[in-house]
Amino acid sequence: MRIDSHHHFWNYSPEAYPWIGGDMSVLKRDFAPADLKPLLDEAGIGGVISVQARTEEVENEFLLQHAAEDDWILGVVGWLDLTADDAAEKIARFAEKPKAVGLREVLQGMPERDYCLREDFNRGLSVLHDFGLTYDLLIYADQLDAAIQCVDRHPAQPFVLDHLAKPVICGPGGVDDAWAASIRELAKREHVFCKLSGMITEVIPSLEDWDPDLMGPWFDVVLEAFGPERLMFGSDWPVCLLRGEYADWVQCVEFWISGMSEAEQAAILGGNAKRFYGLG
Repeated sequence: MRIDSHHHFWNYSPEAYPWIGGDMSVLKRDFAPADLKPLLDEAGIGGVISVQARTEEVENEFLLQHAAEDDWILGVVGWLDLTADDAAEKIARFAEKPKAVGLREVLQGMPERDYCLREDFNRGLSVLHDFGLTYDLLIYADQLDAAIQCVDRHPAQPFVLDHLAKPVICGPGGVDDAWAASIRELAKREHVFCKLSGMITEVIPSLEDWDPDLMGPWFDVVLEAFGPERLMFGSDWPVCLLRGEYADWVQCVEFWISGMSEAEQAAILGGNAKRFYGLG
């Protein structure tokens, strides 16, 4: 089965989603399962992982309710404050929910760039493995070195890097050496995976058009680092609509992996997400 390992739903309001700024008018509406399902059917994708888009606990119930109503929503990556004194109790309650598979914090937005090294954060993070939950790393490239230190503190915890750590994509020859070196270092940790997602929104605005060749050098770095056995397709829909359609991104990833074996393509397009998120 093909699986989209990373997408969002929301009922839009400026108060609930302040990160959706003035230049993101395409995102300022509701996005529901009925909007996504036709796109999945067209792309031959049989299941999805829904990922939090708000740092509020009500987000968990919102996504889990959708998952309860649609069997093609295979799992939910929610949000909890891992620094809270009662984090362990809340993690335990979340893990009991059908289709709860992992948690994520919006580390990319933290003023404290090494937030993931806080003792209270790591105390909460250390509980996830006991309940079979994964952790999505949402960071920018400048936080990669801190993320490496964080994952080293939790060698049994499954991690997945979202959006390649959002490198600036500025055209052929523009791969930042420091980003590439940190990606290769992070990938040495066998318990860390990487999502092929969120790339088109990192293409610099002056490049109005993008294509697989433009972004290919960044894909080549993560493919070399993680290998086809630890990469997974994700759309980042509906955020991807800022720069392209759902089908455009599917076709881009299909182009990149077209020269691989059938088994490697199947792993990237679904098998690795199934294995990482423990989907039965």
